[in-house]
Amino acid sequence: GMLQPRDTPSRERKELGGLWSFRADLSPGRDAGFAQRWYRRPLRQTGPVIDMPVPASFNDITQDPRLENYIGWVWYEKEVLLPERWLQGEPAPRVVLRFGSAHYYSIVWVNGVQVVEHEGGHLPFEADISSVVQGSPGTLCRITVALNNTLTPHTLPPGSIQYMTDKSRYPKNYFVQNIRFDFFNYAGIHRPVVLYTTPAAYIDDITVTTTSSDSVGTVQYQVSVVGSTANSLSLSLRDQEGKVVATGDGPVGELKVLNPNLWWPYLMHENPGYLYSLEVQMQAQVGRALLEDVYTLPIGIRTVHVTSTQFLINGKPFYFHGVNKHEDADIRGKGLDWPLIVKDFNLLRWLGANSFRTSHYPYAEEIMDLCDAYGIVVIDESPGVGIKLPESFGNKSLQHHLAVMEELVRRDKNRPSVVMWSVANEPASELPPAAHYFKTVIAHTKALDPSRPVTFVTDANYALDHGAPYVDVICVNSYFSWYHDPGHLEVIPLQLTAQFENWYKTYQKPIIQSEYGADSVPGLHSDPPMMFTEEYQQAMLREYHSVFDKKRKEYVIGELIWNFADFMTNQGTTRVLGNKKGIFTRQRQPKAAAFVLRDRYWKIANESSCLPPVITSHSLFL
Repeated sequence: GMLQPRDTPSRERKELGGLWSFRADLSPGRDAGFAQRWYRRPLRQTGPVIDMPVPASFNDITQDPRLENYIGWVWYEKEVLLPERWLQGEPAPRVVLRFGSAHYYSIVWVNGVQVVEHEGGHLPFEADISSVVQGSPGTLCRITVALNNTLTPHTLPPGSIQYMTDKSRYPKNYFVQNIRFDFFNYAGIHRPVVLYTTPAAYIDDITVTTTSSDSVGTVQYQVSVVGSTANSLSLSLRDQEGKVVATGDGPVGELKVLNPNLWWPYLMHENPGYLYSLEVQMQAQVGRALLEDVYTLPIGIRTVHVTSTQFLINGKPFYFHGVNKHEDADIRGKGLDWPLIVKDFNLLRWLGANSFRTSHYPYAEEIMDLCDAYGIVVIDESPGVGIKLPESFGNKSLQHHLAVMEELVRRDKNRPSVVMWSVANEPASELPPAAHYFKTVIAHTKALDPSRPVTFVTDANYALDHGAPYVDVICVNSYFSWYHDPGHLEVIPLQLTAQFENWYKTYQKPIIQSEYGADSVPGLHSDPPMMFTEEYQQAMLREYHSVFDKKRKEYVIGELIWNFADFMTNQGTTRVLGNKKGIFTRQRQPKAAAFVLRDRYWKIANESSCLPPVITSHSLFL
């Protein structure tokens, strides 16, 4: 299991955020740290170290240009004191070290002993370090992390290293990281690092699915316990006032809730994001000791169903009017930042957005918690972006992709906000190997979680896409009058209409316009509209919207703007300090297009809401 660490009567948590020691391995082969075994002693004794904040990307923190685009191994270290009670008792508690995410490949040592190795950014990993810390003298715990951000054709996302061998043009040992996705490959320990405890026998995992009919909600549960076969389980479901509305016992069962408060999306109900608390209590015999463990899981009661023309939440048609985002901001890069997170959610609700896609990787659990609580609907996407080369469709890549989907589903399977899995973004799905690849990945994801639809996001031609037959919802990206026929807004109605009609005629599945948009430089103006001005971005949106309004009466079930905010990319002749397709700047200030989208989203919300029409963008804005 991968339950999110929580403080409970039987569990404690110690956050390790703040300043860590940091050292980049600048040796030609990037391997000095392993050759010299930097993990065997304090990092400061191996050579010069600097302070590095955690969580944060390391790229933009210093004035050293070598770190901005650094590729290879970097080393982090933190020394912490553990409470003595964590090391005592018979049996002593488990002590677990958990990383919310680290990009990309991690090896972790505690007091010089390797405890975990993990491939992949954007998802959590952890290690039981009890035997290491309880067998060491004293309470000092030295945590060392070696982290490598190199991307290969078989990582997710893929990339490749290119060595420049022309000595007349490049220095010795010169190489670059090539990527096929349009955002900066930030690296570092991006999410919180925590130590937490559980009893020696403990609740390892909880899986919840929900249904509702008439006036009864059903919560089906499955609980696994590790560390003891002689255990008992009791469950209590509490509403938001703390009242127990259902009880159960045993590892498998179902709870019945009369007249449940369903989990509704934002703007679809006067009380969106309603969460119950499922409290699981375990008693287990370990030797002569009777151990107790308690874990509380927030859950929402809701259903999801897809027809040939509609996406239904709790049996009612749901229209995605939302955004694509990035975990991206000045200085901190992809590092988790609470003020930024809260600001983004306030902007989403100001905008009248009811949904977003986690483009193009799973977002932090802290962000997902707020989606659950606020009723923001999520298309939960894997890091499968930039899958362009034929070798990235081979068995090695496929096996890793399957493992990543297991990690993602395991982490987010109980979240009511997550209504659909996306296994990839804009792969080369016109290549013949894509058929077997996506058939396998999608079938595997459905086997892991039969309760949710599965998709991937395509920019391929409808007649050539080998993966589309296996998705439940067609998600298509297009940039008419931008990447195609640049500057010609007049082609949008014809081309966008043809896009929708061709896809629907071929597959008879509902369609989401999962990306569309235009770059705009704040303060750049032109009338008539010209590319890169705020007026052109506005005009493009309005042209798309006129087609959306016709097709959402038929089978188009959503529109997600690219992008919520400007974000950093690799340097290039088409990118001036990043991608400027945001309706907000990177500093979260609105461009003119934000007001176009805001007017539209509130209008759609009032048309489709079961709420009284007096709702305005002001009455619900926080």
